[in-house]
This record gives sequence, C-alpha cells and structure tokens, in this order.
Amino acid sequence: MITVDLRRLELESGARVLDIGCGSGRHTCAAAGCGEVLAIGADLQFANAVETRNRLEYHEQLGVTGGGPWATLTADVIRLPFPDGAFDLVICSEVLEHIPDHETAMRELVRVLKPGKDLVVSVPRRLPERLCWALSADYHQTSDGHIRIYRQRELTALLEKAGLRPWAVHFAHSLHTPYWWLKCLVGPRREDSAAVKLYHRFLVWDMMKKPRITQGLEALLNPILGKSLVLYLRKEART
Repeated sequence: MITVDLRRLELESGARVLDIGCGSGRHTCAAAGCGEVLAIGADLQFANAVETRNRLEYHEQLGVTGGGPWATLTADVIRLPFPDGAFDLVICSEVLEHIPDHETAMRELVRVLKPGKDLVVSVPRRLPERLCWALSADYHQTSDGHIRIYRQRELTALLEKAGLRPWAVHFAHSLHTPYWWLKCLVGPRREDSAAVKLYHRFLVWDMMKKPRITQGLEALLNPILGKSLVLYLRKEART
C-alpha cells in the first residue's frame, strides 16, 4: 500500500532517498524502483529494518528495482545518524502521530534534507481517525500507538516553522477507512470477525489486482474518506 505519490517527485540518477519509519519497506522499495537512486530504509524497530531488507532483496531478484544501491538500518527519528543535507528526498509516512517529541523529529527531518529538496509527510486524517478513537480505546491506547490527531493546518504550520514550504497535498486510502471503522467496532484485537476477514481479503485483492473500477472509486472517495493526509513540502533554499 503506497501512500506517497512518487510520480509527483523528480528523482534524478544518483539521488539519495531516506524512508524513515520504513516499517515493512513499502516506500523504500517504491523509491528503489524509481531508477538508479540510493534508497535507505530506516526504522526504530530492528525487525522492521530486517523485513525491509528482505523485501528489497526479493524485489531485486524480480528485477523491479532500478539498479541503484540500497541499505537498511535502525534509527531514531529524533536523533538521525546522518549529516546535514544528506538526502534529496525524505519520506516520513505514518510516523509523526507516534512520536511524543514530534517537533524535534520534524527538525531532524529538515536537517538531513538538502536545501531546495522535498520532504513528504503522511499522517492519519483527522475525521476518520477521530471516529476510530471514538469506536475503540484499544485502537490508540497501545504500546507505540497513536498519541495525537493532527489538523491539517496545525501540521502544516509546524512543518513551516521547521523551515519547509508546502506545495501539494492529497488524501489517500479511502477504501481502507471503512475497514478500520469496522475493525474498531468489533475490537481491533479480535481475529475471528468474519466481516473484518472478508473486507481484508477485498483490500488485498484490490492491492494485488488494481482493477480500474476500485482504483477509480478510491480516487473519487479520497477527498471525502481518505484515511491518510499526505503533504509535500520543500526545504527553503539557502540564499
């Protein structure tokens, strides 16, 4: 499930891309498929870094990477182990809502980005997320769970304060929103719900097959029900 629209971004050969909070490596692999770029997946959890590495190796065997180098490592977003201006693109997808010191994290994201280059941030959208919280306390009151719900204007203002200029925004994954509402309604820890299992099978089928009808339906519903808010921002160039 790719949240960031990499088609909006111009990645030149040799560009360095950081996917921080990479999870299973979906965006790291997507970036690696954009050509001869250096794609780095970093996550606080060692297991996620390993899963991303395995996924990259599998994609490399399939020949769907762009042929550029890649790497994975463990790293904390509030103390990134990279020098200033190390990357041409930084992706931070579904991470900031987990971080207590999110303003320090934002400053770190900006620090490791080259001037004039782009940062893409995605977080859960306010309305769908509020309903998930209302339906189930277990949804967010878990270890490493969501600790805040962002308003778009609030998040944009914080990122502008950190030295970024927004240039695009969109919403994503509207077909996933009812799934999470249903999952919260029956209990997010339950694994025996036939309805949840059936909806999950539908989502997997949709991601694998990408039929035009569901792709079109999601595009139509994203402005209304999109689960994720996606912001594209540029670091101010030095003068």
